[in-house]
Amino acid sequence: MMNKVKGNLKSCLNPMAKVLVSCRGLNGENNALAVGYCGNCSYDPPMVMVGIVPSRYSYHLIKESGCFVVNLVDQSYEETFKYLGSHSKRDEDKLAVMKVNLEEAKFVKAPILSDCPVNIECTIVDSIVTGSHEMFVGKIEYVNADSKIVSDDGCIDFSQIKFL
Repeated sequence: MMNKVKGNLKSCLNPMAKVLVSCRGLNGENNALAVGYCGNCSYDPPMVMVGIVPSRYSYHLIKESGCFVVNLVDQSYEETFKYLGSHSKRDEDKLAVMKVNLEEAKFVKAPILSDCPVNIECTIVDSIVTGSHEMFVGKIEYVNADSKIVSDDGCIDFSQIKFL
């Protein structure tokens, strides 16, 4: 029988998804932030949720625009992920500093991070404040995926992505 002791409440569910959420304010300003609270929350219709602390710079951009993009990150993007997660747009244009390649999303008014293998475009349909975070529920409008990881029927082979 295992000997059980009390674990840390804040980090009891690991590993967590490591994604970059990109957004655009109504003034056209682009940004991206690292998000640890992210997951599927419905398959019909397809929806995901992301948790963002209201003090984050991107929070207001997402709140006012009503959309966001979840960018799945692989190991080749680790340096950029860490930088975007530890620096604020309040202090510098971190996307320019890291030379982040952006493309226009196909459906929402937010950029996709071109160098990420999967970009999930979402329109906010609901949100709930859960304490430290506001959980934004996004209806998936479009999924951009690198052609080399997508089968003929559109299924993404996630085993080909080396996640962080």
